[in-house]
Amino acid sequence: MKSFRPLAAAAALLAATPLAAQETPPAQTVPAEAPRAAPSLVVVISVDQFSADLFAEYRAQFSSGLARLMTGAVFPSGYQSHAATETCPGHSTILTGDHPSKTGIIANDWTDFNAPREDKTVYCAEDESVPGSTSNNYTVSDKHLKVPTLGEWMKLADPASRVVSVAGKDRAAVMMGGHKTDEIWWWNGKAFVSYAGRAEPAMVTRMNANVTKRISEAQEPLDLPPFCQARSRAFQLNPTRSAGAGRFARAAGNSTAFRASPEFDEAIVATAAGLASDMKLGQSGHTDLLIVGASATDYVGHTLGTEGSEMCLQLLSLDQTLGKLFAVLDKTGVDYAVALTADHGGHDFPERNREHAAPMAARVSKELSAKTMGLAIGQALGIKGPVLVGGNSGDVYLSPDLSKADRVRVQAEAIKRYMANPQVEAVFTRAQIAGTPIVHTPPETWTLLERARASYDPQRSGDLVIALKPRVTPIAGTEGGSIATHGSFWDYDRRVPILFWRKGMTGFEQPLSVETVDIAPTLAALIHVPVPVEIDGRCLDLDAGQGDICK
Repeated sequence: MKSFRPLAAAAALLAATPLAAQETPPAQTVPAEAPRAAPSLVVVISVDQFSADLFAEYRAQFSSGLARLMTGAVFPSGYQSHAATETCPGHSTILTGDHPSKTGIIANDWTDFNAPREDKTVYCAEDESVPGSTSNNYTVSDKHLKVPTLGEWMKLADPASRVVSVAGKDRAAVMMGGHKTDEIWWWNGKAFVSYAGRAEPAMVTRMNANVTKRISEAQEPLDLPPFCQARSRAFQLNPTRSAGAGRFARAAGNSTAFRASPEFDEAIVATAAGLASDMKLGQSGHTDLLIVGASATDYVGHTLGTEGSEMCLQLLSLDQTLGKLFAVLDKTGVDYAVALTADHGGHDFPERNREHAAPMAARVSKELSAKTMGLAIGQALGIKGPVLVGGNSGDVYLSPDLSKADRVRVQAEAIKRYMANPQVEAVFTRAQIAGTPIVHTPPETWTLLERARASYDPQRSGDLVIALKPRVTPIAGTEGGSIATHGSFWDYDRRVPILFWRKGMTGFEQPLSVETVDIAPTLAALIHVPVPVEIDGRCLDLDAGQGDICK
């Protein structure tokens, strides 16, 4: 397969034997009575929008990095158990051990009528108190994350432990890195950046220069291997928009197309590998943590869908890129462990779903937007001004300008109108959700209300939470940047793979459900770090024999 041209700054780091030809190191049985020392480096990878469905579809095609991880402990039915299956909430669960109801990250953004600015939308990873900021033009901050992360647990146990977080999105880097990172870098649309005042390491400087050069040059279309050819069919979504048969050809200067391509993940992973090499992570006698947020799969899924040649090329390329990362780490001789998962799943665009045996797939009606619904309610009740704030699903807020009596009237009318819409599955009130107990049962058995409870924060959640019916995509049209998305209560958005690997471990597969909140306590047990707070997750035993890493 002809791949994208390697970035110059990444070439030396990620150069290796063609990865399709590499052999996965054989597993070595470690006797249960001879427990191993803690690994000196933990690598945590989140592949944004890598659903359990995609993992199942492509796992037989992986030959490099993901193939290596599949020789370890494989949990193909992991769950982002909560209802708000978006990027920020999902990333907040991975290294905190907590659901969004405890992390406070209930959505990518929420409404705060007390925000100290005209824009009352608050982005999950911003500091809205910064003068002149908006939810789209913001200062990145970790202030909204209410709980500590694995990296903070490690530093509490050993202050010499180092935490490095690199991602394609600020919210991924921040929510997994936590409040005490040694290095944290994310892509801002033009370059890898960090918090103001942080010195830029030489590797980041080189990578930024090379990415700028790469974007300024055109990218030729990739070759389609046979497996991808079978998925190559163009869907004309509107007069100027098609998807399904792309090969990532890119015009010079198109940074948006760069971001939604395998090139982007290469830049992210190479930056992380470069920092790990330059900082000699895992080589100081203390256990370090390297966090990688691979974001391209999400951008490909949103803009091109999950079932075409584009996603096929993206996942096969990601497999190769991760293999090169592991080759870099192998060369150091460091004993490292890897955990890989995703922040949420995803759903293909309905136009293709309808031709792939899912005729019920649809786009959400514009009537369900909070603005449109609120105008109709206001007119019916004789109330001037907006009465509802929010989107077409998820959190919807009653206007704070309503009187107490009008709030009761508006809420009752909203529930009636939402429930009368054939695309709505359920409407939950704040009181209903708050009164629902937190459960710790298998996540596939949770009711919709229990899923909503796991995403509920009394200071941030809406007055109503709207659940659309299955396979209703919460994007009304195809004119914007996204044609497919996630964010529903349903398992195609909740289910993600969870993989653990360490050289020499005896691999196994456990098809029963586990949760992403289980990742942090499992890694803590693996590196012998106590969990200093009460969390929602539990330790998963990675010993395939009679031993138990959790004891």
